[in-house]
Amino acid sequence: MAEIEIGLGKSARRGFALSDLSIVPSRRTRDPEDVDISWQIDAYRFELPILAAPMDSVMSPTTAIEFGRQGGLGVLNLEGLWARYEDPGLLYEELASLPEEKATMRLQELYLEPVRPVLIESRLAEIRAAGVTAAGAVSPQRAEQLMPSVLRAEPDLLVISGTVVSAEHVSRNREPLNLKRLIRGLPVPVIVGGCASYQAALHLMRTGAAGVLVGIGAGMSSTIRRVLGVGVAQATAIADVRAARMRHLDETGVYCHVIADGGMATGGDMARAIVCGADAVMIGAPLAGAIEAPGRGWHWSMSAGHPTLPRGARVRVGAVGSIAEVLNGPAHDAHGHLNLAGGLRRAMATCGYETLKDFQKAEVTVSTTGREGDA
Repeated sequence: MAEIEIGLGKSARRGFALSDLSIVPSRRTRDPEDVDISWQIDAYRFELPILAAPMDSVMSPTTAIEFGRQGGLGVLNLEGLWARYEDPGLLYEELASLPEEKATMRLQELYLEPVRPVLIESRLAEIRAAGVTAAGAVSPQRAEQLMPSVLRAEPDLLVISGTVVSAEHVSRNREPLNLKRLIRGLPVPVIVGGCASYQAALHLMRTGAAGVLVGIGAGMSSTIRRVLGVGVAQATAIADVRAARMRHLDETGVYCHVIADGGMATGGDMARAIVCGADAVMIGAPLAGAIEAPGRGWHWSMSAGHPTLPRGARVRVGAVGSIAEVLNGPAHDAHGHLNLAGGLRRAMATCGYETLKDFQKAEVTVSTTGREGDA
């Protein structure tokens, strides 16, 4: 890609947001009923290529179960409120009632409560008992510490998630986590991320991960790009990681799934992410607007309660419909925030593609609208 000169001593690549792209229809169209949007990772097959983000405003054990019943994969934050408090219901009510100037400080206080291993086990057991795929997320910083409790709960899938996760963390003060050794020693498939570049993704794939999360600061509640100045436009990040997946496949014969994480509010956004190279998507804000969501109409990221440098804000999303309506409709407005799976299915049918892998071959165009962001 041609570089743009920022000044005499610095140049840069142009990055593209998902909203910059439009998908070009092919020479044929299809009936939406003939389109297959199912997704399989390792031994687990899902009717929808959608993961629910491990955010406390989005996922509780109850919503993870309902999300699974609707065909997706709900991921519970194993370091969140549900792993720190026996019954966090009153805390959610308090957070929903706080004025803006007090919300971040209260989140910081709540997340100082230690994680309780017994709650990790009981929450995952509750999800497993409901007969859906059980998945939880831990941060790289606490992965080794919490792993005995996580494994006792026998999850089906594990997510190791952070703002930026690398396979080569350097520290002068402590022994860094060896992701490759950890992942290869686990009896469950692991999805790891985030990342946003070719090299970072390739290194994560070489750890033995079943999938990588792509996206830094693209989500609605994230302030990472403002606070740290770090991030990559989401369409460009996905396309770069797609190239890393192809190289990894050539080198090893192993297919590592690319999961777009953040910056998607509609079925059209999801469709563009898949055309850029994603196998599945992870969404947060659209689900925070579900009637059943524990956040009670509010949404915040995993890093919003960091004790010294919060990188997420509590944002109002309101209530748009049930989890079933958000995912599978019916929709009663024309904004695309309901029936996300239907929007993806219709986009594929309109453009003439039958499966997600076929849809990744679609052509895109770039429209210069002057808009910034991914949603």
